[in-house]
This record gives sequence, structure tokens and C-alpha cells, in this order.
Amino acid sequence: MRLKVILRPVTDWLQQGPMSTPYRTAPLATPGLPPGISNIVVNEFAERFSFYGMKAILMLYMTKQLATRSGEPDLMTTEQASAWIHTFNAAVYLTPLIGALIADLFWGKYKTIILLSLLYCVGHGVLAVDASREGLMWGLALIAAGAGGIKPCVSSHLGDQFGASNSHLLQRAYNWFYFSINLGSFFSMIITPWLRVNYGPHWAFGVPGILMGVATLAFWMGRYKFAHVPPQRELFLKELLDPTFLRSLVGLAVVYCFIALFWALFDQTQSRWVEQATRMNCKMFGFDVQPDMLQSVNALLILVFIPLFSYVVYPFANRFFETTPLRRIAIGLFIACTSFVIPAWVEQWLAAGEKPSIWWQVLAYALITAAEIMISITGLEFSYSQAPKRLKSFVMGLYFCSVTLGNVFVAVVNTMIQSEDGTVTLSGAGYYWFFVKCMTVGAILFLPVMRMYKGQTYLQDQHTA
Repeated sequence: MRLKVILRPVTDWLQQGPMSTPYRTAPLATPGLPPGISNIVVNEFAERFSFYGMKAILMLYMTKQLATRSGEPDLMTTEQASAWIHTFNAAVYLTPLIGALIADLFWGKYKTIILLSLLYCVGHGVLAVDASREGLMWGLALIAAGAGGIKPCVSSHLGDQFGASNSHLLQRAYNWFYFSINLGSFFSMIITPWLRVNYGPHWAFGVPGILMGVATLAFWMGRYKFAHVPPQRELFLKELLDPTFLRSLVGLAVVYCFIALFWALFDQTQSRWVEQATRMNCKMFGFDVQPDMLQSVNALLILVFIPLFSYVVYPFANRFFETTPLRRIAIGLFIACTSFVIPAWVEQWLAAGEKPSIWWQVLAYALITAAEIMISITGLEFSYSQAPKRLKSFVMGLYFCSVTLGNVFVAVVNTMIQSEDGTVTLSGAGYYWFFVKCMTVGAILFLPVMRMYKGQTYLQDQHTA
């Protein structure tokens, strides 16, 4: 009986119709940035701190610190840990499709974000309390459901705040959105490895959980500022089955398959690149750095590259050709190829007894970060603009499935190269050259796809100010 009383506010809230709250249901007609953007940006900063902080320590925790609940060592091999991490990544970016359907058909984006954020917090709590293999599995499963479920809703909720009068600011808003992601991840990738080394896994997993609580609070505080676009099932199904959209959907799916190849390379910065760094000379400016801290280089470079590309690179390139979203993605795919050449060379040097400087990985990070700017940020903006009004979260969910596809590919490769006798059939430099070849072929094949793609741009209606 007492439980019913406690849960009654939540159940009543879930049963409310979309028009039973005083929330505004469409963007304001304003020439400037809409209200509530700061709440979304702060939410994204704290949420990404929690996510990337937790993920930054997984590789070395699994291979060097993992233990049973009784304290006995329970370490994984590099290939096992890589398979676990990329399976987790795949789950994180598959659940967005489920979260998108819940948002677009039943709860709306705001309710979906709030409720799944609470599940997300529970997952962090499990990792902080029980860091054994069993606790790791359950904690990661809950985080995958929460983090993945809110992902398409938050990014499309940001787009929902814009109408025709300020649509020219949408790209800038997504840039600030991505800036906050990487500001949060930069600090988390410095702090959580330090916590892992000095205070152990419980604090290293616990602090990101606290930040997830902060993220949820920041988003809740913006509830009266946001435009809450209500779910409408009939319109959702009508737009989903519209022949024009279905034709566009086929084209989007093809584009996403090529973007998946990029994520297959990029997400190995959290697994294989971390392991490689343990065998390199990790002195930077005279100081020893933890191998898992080096992931923060990506976040730091993002903070520099976003304004650089927005205000220098793209305007300069536009003097010679129009930097359309698909052209940016194509260039990014070729840059991603070159980024994996460097760790392949590093593996060759390591095989000769040499111990190359970690600065070589910094160069590789610079290249793959430039590719990320041109592919990932562009992919968010492009996916939102190509989705009909009632299918924004759904299409975002499909976009994030490209990350799932890329990580499934890596997980399958890492599983298949392990022999029963413990040997590995694809190792060293050969492992990296394999992915360089895959990415090169994909980048070349994307060129005719880019030219043939036909789509349509959709934005939300707006309220007058």
C-alpha cells in the first residue's frame, strides 16, 4: 500500500495526455536561440561526463583490475575485453531505436528522457557498488538501456526548439551541443583514470554516477522553457508509411552503413588504442600519463576543432565548393583511413623492440577527431533535417544504429580471431591494416552514393512570440 502511495505521482504523470500540462508544444518564433538550450547543454555536459568517464577506464579495469566478489583476480584478455566493450557500445547505440519509438508513440521526448535517465543512474550505482564481472554486466546493461534510450530524444529535442525564424542557428546549436559533450568527456577522461589508480574502481565508477544525477536535475529544471512536441501515433504512422519518406529512408540507410565503418574505427580508441598505449613511451612534457587518460586528447581537440571548422575551415572551403553535409561526410571518411595508418606503423615499431613516443597517438587522435567533426556532428544535423516532423527521434535512432553496426563488426572480428588454443590469427600491425583497407574501400564506394542521394528537409512549426 505504501509503495502505491510513493509511486502514485509517477503513474499519474505517465497517464497524463500531452495537452494536460502547461508546457508549450511548439517552438517560439524568435530570431535568436530559443529558451532552454542552456539546460540541454548542461545536461549533455554532465551526462557525457558520466558516460565517457565510466567507459574510459573499462579496458584497463577489465584487463588489470577485474576481480570476483571475494577478491580473486578475474582478468580478461585484450581480445575478450575488446569484445565486451564493443558489444556494450553496440547495445548503447541500438537501444536509441527503442527509446525513439517510446518517445514518438507514447511518452514524448521529455518524459522518455527523464524516466530513462533515472534507470541510467541506477546502472552507475550498480557499477559503483559491485565492480565484479557480474556487477559489470548488469551495470553496463542498465547504462546501455538508459544512455541509449535517451540519446535520440535529447538530440532531436534540441532540434525541436527551433522553427523557421531561427533555423539558421540550428547548426550552431548542434555545434555547442557537441562542444558540451566533449567538454564533459575531456574532464571525465582525466579524472576517472586518476580515481581508478588512486582510489579504486568504486570511486571511479561512483563519481560518474553522481554526474548523471546532476544531468537529470539540469534537464528537469528546464521543463517550462522547452517546447514539448507531443507524440501523435496516427501522424507518426502516416509519416512513417509515406512513400516519399520511405524512399528517403532507403537512401539514409545506405548513408548510415558507410558511417558505420567510421564508428568501427573510432570506437577502437577506447579499446585497442588504450592497450597499445600501455606499450608506448607515455611521457608528455616530462610527465608520465596513464594510458587511459590519453582518450581525453580527442575531447580536447574537439573543443579546438569545432570553432576552427565552423569559422575557418568550412567558410574557406565554401569559396571553392559548397560543403554540403554529404561532402563533409565523404571527406571525413578518407581522413579516418589515414588515422589508422599511424597505429599500424606504431605496431610495426613495437614489433622491432622499439618503444615509440605516445605523441604518435596524439597525431592519430588529431586525424580521427577531424574525421569525427566532419562525420558525427554533420550526421546529427543531417539526420534531424531529413526526418519528418513526427519521426525526428525515430530517424535519430536509426542514425545511432550506425554506431551499433560498426561496433558489432569490431566485436565479431575480435571474437573470430581468437583460436581455441589461445592464439590470435590477426594481431599486431596486420590488425590495424585490415581496418585501414576496409575504410578505404568504404570511402571510395561512398562517392557515387553521395551523388545519387535525394532527400527532403523538414523543420518543426512554430508559435508566434
